[in-house]
Amino acid sequence: QVQLVESGGGLVQAGGSLRLSCAASGRTLSTLTMGWFRQAPGKEREFVGAISRGSTITYYADSVKGRFTISRDNAKNTVYLQMNNLKPEDTAVYYCAADRTTLGLVVRRSQSDYDYWGQGTQVIVSS
Repeated sequence: QVQLVESGGGLVQAGGSLRLSCAASGRTLSTLTMGWFRQAPGKEREFVGAISRGSTITYYADSVKGRFTISRDNAKNTVYLQMNNLKPEDTAVYYCAADRTTLGLVVRRSQSDYDYWGQGTQVIVSS
């Protein structure tokens, strides 16, 4: 069983930055492909980005491309989501998720491909 705990959310003004962290336990992070998702009020949860096991591949939703960056430190069992130039429409609960199945230079964007989920951290961007 894998436990994921997100942190780093908060209130920020438009144009500002935040870095979210996702600490994993129960399994070595290097054996997991990791993703970030978000759910805005009244909307369905959506894909934000993902990173392959060895950090070779990252993939982002068009809405965050060029502003958000995913990285991972397998030694610390932690994945990060650096969010720059935040916009009010980025307001959401952000979740990290772990995919135990996908291997190699592949990442997936479907929620059904992820096996473990964190509890989420709230990000609010004020205009």
